[in-house]
Amino acid sequence: MQTTIATTVKADSFFDLRRKDPALTLLREGAEWALPFALMERLVKSGTPYAERARDLRSESVNVSGAGFDWFDGKLPGQIADEISLADYEIVEHTDERRAALSQALERLASVHPEGFARVREFVRGLLWVGLKAGVRTSSLTSSSDPALPYVIVFSEKARQHIPPNTVSPEPSHLFLAENILHEGTHQSISFHVLTHQVFADGYSSTTSPKIEIAWRATQGVASNQFWEVDRAFHATCVYNQLLRFRRVELDRDDLTAGERATFQAAYDEGMPAVRYLMDQLESLSEHFTVHGRELLADLRQQTDEL
Repeated sequence: MQTTIATTVKADSFFDLRRKDPALTLLREGAEWALPFALMERLVKSGTPYAERARDLRSESVNVSGAGFDWFDGKLPGQIADEISLADYEIVEHTDERRAALSQALERLASVHPEGFARVREFVRGLLWVGLKAGVRTSSLTSSSDPALPYVIVFSEKARQHIPPNTVSPEPSHLFLAENILHEGTHQSISFHVLTHQVFADGYSSTTSPKIEIAWRATQGVASNQFWEVDRAFHATCVYNQLLRFRRVELDRDDLTAGERATFQAAYDEGMPAVRYLMDQLESLSEHFTVHGRELLADLRQQTDEL
């Protein structure tokens, strides 16, 4: 049995965008950027033709190390925005500065973090760089992804300065954008795995799940940030294991600015006790996992102990 989170999309599985399927075949002939939205239709089952709505998006191709990504442009269709909690956001203008930052971030992953880049190229196709709509008074997201929309990740200008949850650099850097892209690509890979393997025990529901207290989020004032369900904590532990390795590699390099080094060090120092705490909590709640899920926990434990 496979005991680690899959690093590739299985051929002919639900997420295989090249499989024989009339709807996917039609999109591959001139609207390939809309393919993830066809999967969204089947996951959400709302009857909304998300793929047809996505045809109205424009796409700029970003190519790095043989991988191509669709950087979306245009107006984000309202029904799609509503479904993935982006009603307050719009796609930002494609500028030379953003284009350079995005290319540099992906190139950094490819050249310095090849395993991380391999995960991103496998589980990410679409890039949504967004900003808050005029007049919206709320804190902007840094980056996000939604299991309802496979292969697409979302980030804002904050992703160039903020390493969640609490580390903020006074200066932007494509290195922080690289981490946030890896962060969301990892979430997508975990979502794919959970949707195609039985990780959680029969009857498990995030609605009735035991809650794990997240002390480092206590100051944020939102209950959902202060107490996490088992599946959310599992996602976070998997992501932390990836990102802490990313930060360690960066810290071992000699081409960081003083500000980049200080930011990564602060994020690393905060992340280490967090992942150890989450790992301990998940193991204490192992009855909520299947046999395969417990094998994944054992693998996570090994990864955590090696950090």
